Amino acid sequence: MAMTITAALNTSLFGMQTETTRLSTAAHNIANASTPGYENNLTEDMLDVMQAETGFAANASVFETGADMWDMLMTVVRD
Repeated sequence: MAMTITAALNTSLFGMQTETTRLSTAAHNIANASTPGYENNLTEDMLDVMQAETGFAANASVFETGADMWDMLMTVVRD
């Protein structure tokens, strides 16, 4: 099954949104680490931060490639 350019853009956009939510959750946990009675694992939260960064960058790369392909397609269609 072939994936359209639009589907690739939408999938990568959803991935970036997911990683943004993941980063926000980890940042919230880290910010509240010293709150009495608040339990979290800073090691896991820091790993989540690093993985969110990597995942976001990968999805952004796919999005940029899809956008470039879309631009190239529009140039071909105009000619």
